Amino acid sequence: MSKYKVLRINVVEKKWTLAEYDLGDVLGPIDVGIRIHKELESWRKDVFDPSNAVILGTGVFAGSKLFGSHRIVTVFRSPISGGIHVSEMGGAAYRFLGSGVNAVSVEGRSSDPALVFIRGDENGLKEVSIETLSTEKLNEIYKGYGGYIGAYALEKYIIDTYWDFISSSKARPIVVGPAAYKTVFGALVSIDVDFVRKTLAIGSEDFAARGGPGSVLAQAHNVAAIIVGGNYKPRLPKVLEESAELTNYLRNVLGKDYVSSVNEATVKYRYDASIGAGGTFGVNYPHYRDLLPMFNYNTIYLHKTVREKIVNAVLTHLWKPVKEETFDKAKTWATCGEPCPAACKKVWRGKKLDYEPSNALGPFIGVFKIELVTKLIDLVDQLGFDAIEIGHVIAWLFEATYRGLLKPEELGISSKPIFDPMLLNIDELSVNAKLAEELLINLVEGRTEILRIVAQGIRRAAKELDKLFEERVKKLGTRFEDIVVYQPYGNYWYMTPNLYWTPGFLISLPVTGKYWTNYTTTFTEPEDFGKTAAIRIIKEVEVSNAGFCRFHRGWAEKALPKLYEALGLKVNLDEYAKKLYKEITEYNIKAGALPRLIEGERSKDVIATLANEFMSDQWIKKFTANKDAAVREWVERALKVVVEQLGLPEELYKQI
Repeated sequence: MSKYKVLRINVVEKKWTLAEYDLGDVLGPIDVGIRIHKELESWRKDVFDPSNAVILGTGVFAGSKLFGSHRIVTVFRSPISGGIHVSEMGGAAYRFLGSGVNAVSVEGRSSDPALVFIRGDENGLKEVSIETLSTEKLNEIYKGYGGYIGAYALEKYIIDTYWDFISSSKARPIVVGPAAYKTVFGALVSIDVDFVRKTLAIGSEDFAARGGPGSVLAQAHNVAAIIVGGNYKPRLPKVLEESAELTNYLRNVLGKDYVSSVNEATVKYRYDASIGAGGTFGVNYPHYRDLLPMFNYNTIYLHKTVREKIVNAVLTHLWKPVKEETFDKAKTWATCGEPCPAACKKVWRGKKLDYEPSNALGPFIGVFKIELVTKLIDLVDQLGFDAIEIGHVIAWLFEATYRGLLKPEELGISSKPIFDPMLLNIDELSVNAKLAEELLINLVEGRTEILRIVAQGIRRAAKELDKLFEERVKKLGTRFEDIVVYQPYGNYWYMTPNLYWTPGFLISLPVTGKYWTNYTTTFTEPEDFGKTAAIRIIKEVEVSNAGFCRFHRGWAEKALPKLYEALGLKVNLDEYAKKLYKEITEYNIKAGALPRLIEGERSKDVIATLANEFMSDQWIKKFTANKDAAVREWVERALKVVVEQLGLPEELYKQI
């Protein structure tokens, strides 16, 4: 392979061009995505302008024998953070690579909802075509088709209607649901195809969700689906195509044979014998226990003994039933769609369960029964929401209603949620699941004025609700932004954190909502934290740009320089990653998405309470004396180190 090939499709003109980049001039989908956005100057336009290209690309190792190398990496300007964001979905590149191109850039806006078909043959790209649906037909499908709703219904419709294309090209659709058309929280959804039963391979679904890429594809481009496949096989060096050659090639780098290295690095995601479970759902709850955020981060204020009671309820009612059925009785595991020994998709009664969607739609919103949580996850997935983001939205609105900032009828829900972690009655808390289901449907359908405001994003909505309900805010002494956690950008952009109790998502980094930081639950001196955050940024960018699943990072980070050498490229990956991150930072500043200091009380408390948790006497005194000043000092000092280590513009910390 000497070229990175990008199919650039203008969906309004129904024309396409094939751009080729020298391998070495670019290394993967992230730098290609940055180039296209800089060329289009998308930072000058509205976030839903058709110039906001959605780039979906594979890493340069897709098609090899390397496990975990078949992720689709999506680069776009986020309607949530306002800047360049990168989201990834597992397995989809395993079908995508058959198209004969490494990436697709969707540009322009179709007048009717579009389905984009891309197919390759043994010689490369063969066919690009665009079909359209009426908006009425798309909405009809979303309401129900083939036993599903939303994004799942659309994919089932595509499989049934275009089976000849799907089967002959072994294609896999990437689709959006109604959430993408109606909110900024929309995900890209892709379920592998069961080619024997001619249906969805439930359990092998994955999502590129953080930052709202589905919303950009839907609202900026009016593209409802991209269906990609074909018979092309990338021409890679022999050492990457034959397992025995690969093992010998990497032995010195990894210190042992390749398969053993992979198995050792992916223990958590496959099966951890010490816990008796695997996958993020199976491991995180018994490992992190009370350090996981629940009830919209309200548990950070509770004594450890109280948090332990809550986590025991989680283990009993949420975790244990899954362990018994998915690990003890039968190993109902699946992959994301590519051959992989980790088989990280742990399926309970037909539904794939990962930690963050389960926590977002479980304990984080005050729901503890696994059957109710699973039902909510399935609804969120089918509607096409980012599960993490929508968990923050629901928890925020639940707490606002529980406190009296909002009334149930203003959200179109039938009663007030129960949202006090001290009232740990599992049966009574189950009402929250019913209310969450009502809220999700109401949000997609825009049934109330408040929800139409919320659909534009939490931070913008919080500011507007502060004004709309000024008297309630004054009476309760609490602003809407004080009971939700997010990292602000510019004047009204933001990003909610992944569901860990950590300062790593709140230190004003250019890109958050991803694991491009130190996300451990810890509290250290800010300079020490900044150093670890900078290291993780570098390594995570390298893994992402190579198209690798981060579950394989334990061995991939060591092997990547050697793997690029197999392609004839000798490159300083750390310096290359720094360059990419700096380019993203510069773009985001131009786009008005400069990271700001955290502004809500709950966000500040995430950091301040960790000082207490880890008994940092000096910082406890500082936070007690003047929390705002102490937060500013800690964040500024940590961020200054990141800026220095990565060579970023100094205004990142100076403006704080």
